[in-house]
Amino acid sequence: MKITRFLLLLLALNLSSCAEMQQLASSALQQPLTAEEVGRGLKEALNIGIQEGAGKLASTDGYFKSPYKIFLPEEAQKLTEKLSAIPGFSAVENTIIEKINRAAEDAAAQAAPIFTNAIRQMTITDAFTILKGEENAATNYLKRQTWQQLYDAFTPVINNSLDKFNARKYWSDAVTAYNKIPLVQKMNPSLEDYVAKQALSGLFSMVEQKEAGIRTDVSQRTTELLKKVFSQQG
Repeated sequence: MKITRFLLLLLALNLSSCAEMQQLASSALQQPLTAEEVGRGLKEALNIGIQEGAGKLASTDGYFKSPYKIFLPEEAQKLTEKLSAIPGFSAVENTIIEKINRAAEDAAAQAAPIFTNAIRQMTITDAFTILKGEENAATNYLKRQTWQQLYDAFTPVINNSLDKFNARKYWSDAVTAYNKIPLVQKMNPSLEDYVAKQALSGLFSMVEQKEAGIRTDVSQRTTELLKKVFSQQG
């Protein structure tokens, strides 16, 4: 009987201890945020989004076998249809799509340091505005701060990558062959601008998806700081 009472007492103490710990944790999350915590929390969330987004897209098939796959512009469909009957260009669409996605995967590796620099420059005012903003407010902040710099960094890498995969020559040859067909509207053989913009669009879409996840899904707030900061958003 004494043993039973002792065990019941231990159980009661454990339950009380767990309840107190949960209460303390809940209380900690409800404590007013300091400006420093908001700044660190937003920067941490953005760094997570960047690491996952840029890292995934920079890997093999990061673009090519993902929802961010880059397809040819709509006007290029005319070219691929016309060239499908010409020897050497029967698979032009599939071939060039793979090549441009490989180029985008190469370029995505350049994004992280540019993003990181922009995050370092985020002010406390920026951080509070982002925290209370829409679920893509942080992504939009990054886009405003880095789009042109990323585009400038991506373009030469895209050029080199397109050449590494022989994409620009392949596409130029295809467009040249197409432009020789009577009565067709001539096409521009340049690819790099289109690929760079599509690659950046996919990159920001992935960062935006991660930001939305952290804002709306508690399980994605993987640190105590993220839990505290994003429990008081909106």
